Amino acid sequence: MRRTALWGMMAHWRRHPGQFLTLILGLALATALWSGVQAINAEARSSYATAAAALGQDELNQLVDPSGPIPETTYIALRRAGWGVSPVLEGRITRDLGVIRVLGIDPITAPPQAQMVDLSAPEDLIAFFSGRAYVPPELAAQLGPRFEGQEVRVAASLPAGTLMMDVGQAQRVLDRPGQVSRLLVWAEQPLTRRPLAEIAPELQEATPEDRGDVARLTDSFHLNLTAFGFLSFAVGLFIVHAAIGLAFEQRRPTFRTLRALGVPARMLVSLLAAEVLALSLVAGVIGVALGYAIAAALLPDVAATLQGLYGASVDGALSLRPSWWIAGLAISVLGAIAAAAQSLWRLWHLPVLAPAQPRAWARASARSMRVQGGLAAGMIVLGLVLLFAGQGLVAAFAMLALLLLGAALALPVLLSGVLGVGARSARSALGQWFWADTRQQLPGLSLALMALLLALSANIGVGTMVGSFRLTFTGWLDQRLASELYVTARSETEAAELRAFLAPRSTALLPIWSVEAALPGGPGEIFGVADHATYRDNWPLLTALPGVWDRVADGSGILINEQLSRREGLRPGDRITLPGPWEAEIAGVYSDYGNPQGQVMIGLSRFETQFPQAAQLRYAVRLPPEETEAVMTALQTEFGLPASTMIDQATVKAISLAVFERTFTVTAALNVLTLGVAAIAMLTSLLTLARMRVPQLAPVWALGLTRKRLARMELLRAALLAALTAALALPVGLVLAWALLAVVNVEAFGWRLPMHLFPADWLRLAVLALAAALLASAWPVMRLATTAPSELLKVFANER
Repeated sequence: MRRTALWGMMAHWRRHPGQFLTLILGLALATALWSGVQAINAEARSSYATAAAALGQDELNQLVDPSGPIPETTYIALRRAGWGVSPVLEGRITRDLGVIRVLGIDPITAPPQAQMVDLSAPEDLIAFFSGRAYVPPELAAQLGPRFEGQEVRVAASLPAGTLMMDVGQAQRVLDRPGQVSRLLVWAEQPLTRRPLAEIAPELQEATPEDRGDVARLTDSFHLNLTAFGFLSFAVGLFIVHAAIGLAFEQRRPTFRTLRALGVPARMLVSLLAAEVLALSLVAGVIGVALGYAIAAALLPDVAATLQGLYGASVDGALSLRPSWWIAGLAISVLGAIAAAAQSLWRLWHLPVLAPAQPRAWARASARSMRVQGGLAAGMIVLGLVLLFAGQGLVAAFAMLALLLLGAALALPVLLSGVLGVGARSARSALGQWFWADTRQQLPGLSLALMALLLALSANIGVGTMVGSFRLTFTGWLDQRLASELYVTARSETEAAELRAFLAPRSTALLPIWSVEAALPGGPGEIFGVADHATYRDNWPLLTALPGVWDRVADGSGILINEQLSRREGLRPGDRITLPGPWEAEIAGVYSDYGNPQGQVMIGLSRFETQFPQAAQLRYAVRLPPEETEAVMTALQTEFGLPASTMIDQATVKAISLAVFERTFTVTAALNVLTLGVAAIAMLTSLLTLARMRVPQLAPVWALGLTRKRLARMELLRAALLAALTAALALPVGLVLAWALLAVVNVEAFGWRLPMHLFPADWLRLAVLALAAALLASAWPVMRLATTAPSELLKVFANER
């Protein structure tokens, strides 16, 4: 009996191959969007783990100087005092192929945990000291066999974008003679070593937990990706829910026959569950393969974003990691079960012959809509509670999920009310039939319309966020990048020569000196700023004390960025302890979009006093714009400066805006895919309903309505529902945009953006929604318009 029942149910898919493909496609697309995002996240986190393990950073303590680099003399003094330490020099160089992270080590004194390359052979050790460099495979393909006269070897264990060499060679490449960045501390130390306070009191010992971790910095970015991936998965799941629900509706006579023949309800439900499980596994495999292709296409943009925003290097190649493809299969199965759960539950609880009675299913649908309305109201209320009482990024995303799902669940109830008003206001019999018939089709189309609402809301919300960010970011760049030319010297000697050369050729030469430092709440940077009108007239301040720039110039006040202000609850007038240590009053807070870390600006004289060892290589040059190109040419001729060390204002803005655009490439792609999935959901629902609506349309046709007029009314019905959905999606999308800008962005990145409105984009999306609805209904309408009269007449001959 079990086999016969199974074959009887499977015959449905043989008769409806299009519906079978729809179900597989919907679940595969939902899985693809989710697994693609997870693949990107897994690849990035693998790169972070490799970077964290470099030189044993995830295990070993380190000695650091909060005020800047450590002199080699201090390292030698510690070794002579019995300390087991090893020097590390780290820096970044810019070449035509991009930014390269240079890592200098001493393989003789390095702890075992920091041995990243096998140098046990004497000839390898000698070659390393002589200048051999090791790079990961991706960077080796870009550099070739040699880099600036040094032999290049491949080491797969190195993080992406890293060039490792002897510390002495690194000092030469980075032009930092006699300096190291930090000292690795051996896990086991001699008992006879002298206290650190006696030898180098300026040094601090940092544990792995104390240091800023790139993975923690980028958590917000990956959580954003995961949220959009989940939204895309949810929209795709509506296709599955609709396909399964409509397939169950079509198989009501089959269920009745099987139950009448003695198939127990338990067996029937278990067979259907097994069918859903098998289909979900097939769709899951297809979805994971599609997800791999999506991730491979988007990963380069994600890597560029992470490099530009966080300085995090991520491999550009994608690996097939078990973690994300197993998760993709699991989410496919769970999604299919969730989509089928309601239909299975209703089938389980209906009497033996009730599944074939349309009125029984209608009553079940009506009860379900009442429950759905209550659930929607509860979700919206809970989302509002989280909005005002919740804290943290997880609470912010939970609030967004509740508001979006609540709005989606409320959509059929609201549409039903609007259609009821239309029916009551109709004056003709045909008009009343049109409104009533549209309302009757609502349960079958509700899932597709909910998917469309989510897709449109996401597009409106994210589009408003990105547009607001673009306008704000562009204006902010115009303020921050006021200087016409930015020059970086390759050494302190060259910097002095550049100052002498540029002084008579410019109206102002403004130092851009900075050091990495431990700020309250995590790592950050401290900048020295000159007392000049460029900053007084252009620097964007959010809040400030009176005479803010005079306070900064005389050293009595400092500026902090918005991220540090929000993270630590600091305001102008508060005092803050900075490395040195020294305490300063906060004179103002400035906007700093695109930077996840804290930042401090102090007067240039105070900077030189506190950080005398800081590199003094970068300068902003003020000069007439028409002379910029001539000065750059003179610098190349006089000093042989490469193009990468000189950037004019327009180029800096272009690079910054390019990073901005690539930052939202993934978001834009997910938005497009989500809208496409919603259109497919409408198509599948309309195709399936077209077959089921023949008995409802045949009597109207028999009363005198032509098939072409019926087809036009079907198009009008689809356009009406899409227009109503788009109208309801607008307030939902604007609430989503506000939440992203005022809540999620603040929690994730530490800054708040003003919200701008883009009515032209809303109109474009409304047109797209109408186009999607009309295209989705075109096929079913054509089938209706060309249906043979004999097919319509058969309705009156069959038992219904």
